[in-house]
Amino acid sequence: MDIQRIQAAAERLKGHARVTPLLSSPFLDEIAGRRVLVKAECLQHTGSFKYRGARSALSALPEAQRMSGVIAYSSGNHAQGVALAAQQFGVSAVIIMPSDAPKMKIDNTRALGAEVVLYDRATEDRDAIGSRIAEDRGLTLIKPFDEPEVIAGQGTCGLEIAAQAAEMGVTEAEVIVCCGGGGLTSGIALALESKAPGMRVRPAEPENFDDVARSLASGRIERNAASAGGLCDAIVTPQPGNLTFPIMQRLCGPGLVVTDDEAQMAMAQAFARLKLVAEPGGAVALAAALYHGDQIEGDTVIVTISGGNVDRPVFLRALEQFGEG
Repeated sequence: MDIQRIQAAAERLKGHARVTPLLSSPFLDEIAGRRVLVKAECLQHTGSFKYRGARSALSALPEAQRMSGVIAYSSGNHAQGVALAAQQFGVSAVIIMPSDAPKMKIDNTRALGAEVVLYDRATEDRDAIGSRIAEDRGLTLIKPFDEPEVIAGQGTCGLEIAAQAAEMGVTEAEVIVCCGGGGLTSGIALALESKAPGMRVRPAEPENFDDVARSLASGRIERNAASAGGLCDAIVTPQPGNLTFPIMQRLCGPGLVVTDDEAQMAMAQAFARLKLVAEPGGAVALAAALYHGDQIEGDTVIVTISGGNVDRPVFLRALEQFGEG
């Protein structure tokens, strides 16, 4: 993986992926005790950054291979990204999703024309299911994070952060990224290494699913004890990727871990102060910036809100319990 691959992905995404804004609020700055800049990937197509990697991966396939169809596994955001990209290319897509994924994500994936196959993530192996269907039907697997062209697509978010921050006069900052398997985190880290070397990426995760933080601390890939459950479904993965972990190990600072309550508090703040809808997993980076400032260095912090695909009851509960009325 290198910056050339990310820049090539950016060229293929031009005119397709949205350039999402870098937003701020004095109210968030006050809570955090420093300047907070929010990269609003919840405003990306399909409501999350995942469209970048999906479109990048599909556009990089030889046409004949792409026309045979693609398959992906996802708790919902990668699913929708691949479904939309496949629809745009006019190819079929099969998406393997956990049966406990938010209803909105399952419904949206089907609405984008993909065939959805549900599985129990506590008892079934999505990799095995995906490999079997891919082989039976001759489909190309688009992995959610451990795939070079997916990482390159997510890295285009980092190119935008570097350019937008520079326009604001910001060249040094900690960049906190919502982290599951590490595709977005490692892609942004690679982009910033080249375009904004004064910035350092920090992965953010929910408690009990902090495999990346533990892996960075121990120097080897660590697995989560549980493979399902938790409020932050979008970033619940068993362990960091074999491709993503070495990149994060080389370029990232220590991981940050937040509680479910802190994620919901950040959701309420994002809505109140920026008018953004964040899903729980998409709010953990903002939560880290707002409520774990003692673990962050510097006068400016940049955070991703990586997704906004939240079921209505979950969102309303966050506003009712943690909003300011």
